[in-house]
Amino acid sequence: MTQLLTEMDGIEDLKGVTILAATNRLDQIDAALLRPGRFDFQIALPCPDTETRLAILRVHTGRMPLGTDVDLAMLAEQPTAGMVGADLEALCRHAGMGAIWETLQNTGVALVVGMRHFKEALMVMKQIPVKRD
Repeated sequence: MTQLLTEMDGIEDLKGVTILAATNRLDQIDAALLRPGRFDFQIALPCPDTETRLAILRVHTGRMPLGTDVDLAMLAEQPTAGMVGADLEALCRHAGMGAIWETLQNTGVALVVGMRHFKEALMVMKQIPVKRD
């Protein structure tokens, strides 16, 4: 942190240099970074809406062997409200890994990612504290 603040305060003048940063956890950023002369502007981007979450889920499940019980539209509703793209990607990855693990345990069973895998992944992810506005 000290090195970053030193660089930003400009021991040497860096004309024409603009520093951009992004976070989905503004509440975790050290106040020293947000004082005038450092990061002067903040642009808030809201979490994806239901339609956008559905599109993101479709991207991350596009190559998965989904079971007929998987309802991505339902997953895009309330269970994933407040999640960002990285969260949705992790959800799909967790569900896929759960299905792979299950398939490895039961030889001869075809790999299918079912709604149960998504529900289990959601439960695991909800145990990880995430605060978003």
